[in-house]
Amino acid sequence: MLAATLAAMTLATPVGAARAAVTDAFYDRAFMLAAHQKCDLFEPGLIAALDAAALQARNAALRAGTPAADLTAAAARARSKASRTACDDGDLNRVRARVEAGFAGWSRAARMSFPGDRSAWRGDRYESKTMGWRLVQDSSTGGSPVRFGLAGSHPTATTPMAVVSFVGRPRPYAARLVMRDREQAPRVWLTGGGLPPEAVRRAFFAASARAAAPGLLPEGARQGEIWTFSNEAADALAQLDPRETFVIQFLFRDDSVAEARFEAGDFAAGRAFLAMGAI
Repeated sequence: MLAATLAAMTLATPVGAARAAVTDAFYDRAFMLAAHQKCDLFEPGLIAALDAAALQARNAALRAGTPAADLTAAAARARSKASRTACDDGDLNRVRARVEAGFAGWSRAARMSFPGDRSAWRGDRYESKTMGWRLVQDSSTGGSPVRFGLAGSHPTATTPMAVVSFVGRPRPYAARLVMRDREQAPRVWLTGGGLPPEAVRRAFFAASARAAAPGLLPEGARQGEIWTFSNEAADALAQLDPRETFVIQFLFRDDSVAEARFEAGDFAAGRAFLAMGAI
């Protein structure tokens, strides 16, 4: 029964849940999204919440060891089930009511943390007059703190940025975001710290740099620089496996490179959280 399968839907997958449980959670969310596409069940804000939930469930299943092929098959089964379910099905409508009730409170959440294996993305849906972090992860290079994420005054109008506060070093002349090239290396790369060899990497160079506003600086930093990247870079990052690594590299005139390592994690789910709009 649909009600028995989906009644316990929640946004976050419990830590340490069995592989079958997290795969089932992904199936549940994929089914509801497919049913909505067919029957127009939910308001846009709730769909954004379900998108975030589906992405979180998928990532939790991958981290639990579920093969990506199994999740692809689960999504196909969910779409098939939705295609065979009538829009006026009583069981579906009961589940719809439970989903609406369950996600109504969560849709009012202003902030959320998206934990990964080693690091977390922090989401913030507040609107402000000044630019602030809407989705951010902290890292460092040597003794210098680095932040990367999406910044803006509104959660649905953001720009990918890295902010670095170098200690005792000259200003770099360029910065680039480096990750797996999905065309050159279609399979997820989890060895070597989650970053593939240079031959199958893709790099996005920062388009501009400027002094960072105080609200964007890493904690405790008094000064720093913003390096701005393209939305294409953010789109590519959202396609990575949550267990993969990407890096921000800062290039210096003496041919040295300072590198800050980040975890892809639930970046895509964080973007879906922001898509719900300002609180």
